[in-house]
Amino acid sequence: MRTPPVRADNSAHIVAAARRRSDDARRRAVTALRSMDADGKPVTFSTVASAAGVSRSWLYAQDDLREQIGRLRTRQQQAPSSPPVPDRQRATPASLLRRLEAATSRIRLLESENRQLRDTLERALGEQRAAAIRSPATTRPESRGQKDPDRPSGEPRECREQHCPRHKPAGQKASRSSG
Repeated sequence: MRTPPVRADNSAHIVAAARRRSDDARRRAVTALRSMDADGKPVTFSTVASAAGVSRSWLYAQDDLREQIGRLRTRQQQAPSSPPVPDRQRATPASLLRRLEAATSRIRLLESENRQLRDTLERALGEQRAAAIRSPATTRPESRGQKDPDRPSGEPRECREQHCPRHKPAGQKASRSSG
């Protein structure tokens, strides 16, 4: 009796080929998911399976891909009116915190500048008012008898400050009453 010939163990090659096929399918599925998310296309198991060239049952069997598809589907269903933002473009809590800190810092800087400008304006207006009060009456056009070009008659402008003796028209006394 003859013994059958012993065959070589080729299982390692078969396992390696299956691993390559699985890795290739995973790569295609991930690429399809990213592309659909970036383009704002609806993400479902059918659309991902079709775009990646894999079966829906294979997608369901891959836990990480199933979770990602579920998360993207939920997000798309919650905000159908606004265009979806791809995962890689979404802000992380850390980046949002940095943006908030930068905005707060900018606000503080602007408030400080605003305070300085107000103080400078207050001083300038105070100095201007003090100079106007201290200036002698002879430097004013109405006290020098100059004609006012804005008045049709060309007469000097009368003072509107009723309680100031320097500004009363000639011949009138300043009253001390308030009112």
